[in-house]
Amino acid sequence: MSQNMKQKHFIDMHKGATAPVILFLIYFYNQWENQTAWIYLALHGTYGILWVLKSQIFPDKTWEQPSNIWYGLYMWFGLTLYWVSPWIITSGYFSNGVAVQVPVWYSGICISMYSLGVFIHFTADMQKHTALKLRPRSLIHDGMFRYCRNINYFGEFLIYLGFSLLAMHWIPIAC
Repeated sequence: MSQNMKQKHFIDMHKGATAPVILFLIYFYNQWENQTAWIYLALHGTYGILWVLKSQIFPDKTWEQPSNIWYGLYMWFGLTLYWVSPWIITSGYFSNGVAVQVPVWYSGICISMYSLGVFIHFTADMQKHTALKLRPRSLIHDGMFRYCRNINYFGEFLIYLGFSLLAMHWIPIAC
């Protein structure tokens, strides 16, 4: 089985598991009325779904590499650090058991960062996928890549910054 596994399988499974994990945290810490937890679920949960769809519709060749089970589990563990934010939000661990609830204006900033990040990340990945299909091994120097070689990573940075800032703690930023 592990001979047929690719890095993307582990990544996609993890990203797809994000919404159920966050729902479990909301349940476990009884945070059904916590608006910040629900906003986090909406953002990171939909990002997980969008990622899996993107992986199927216009896959990134980087993640098509074969992976053994040990490297796959190593990647899974690394990606699990992204679940620190919803744990901090729902558990209240760093605020004497009081769950994190951010002001509405702050939510708006985080949602805007996430939205802009999704646009940049997915638009750049689609352009890269299409351009390399039409002209393999060529340098892309127009559109989203006109001024920046790695604009898709800037999009991902904005996405994860939007998630991390909702926790109102430095640890998710460090992760």
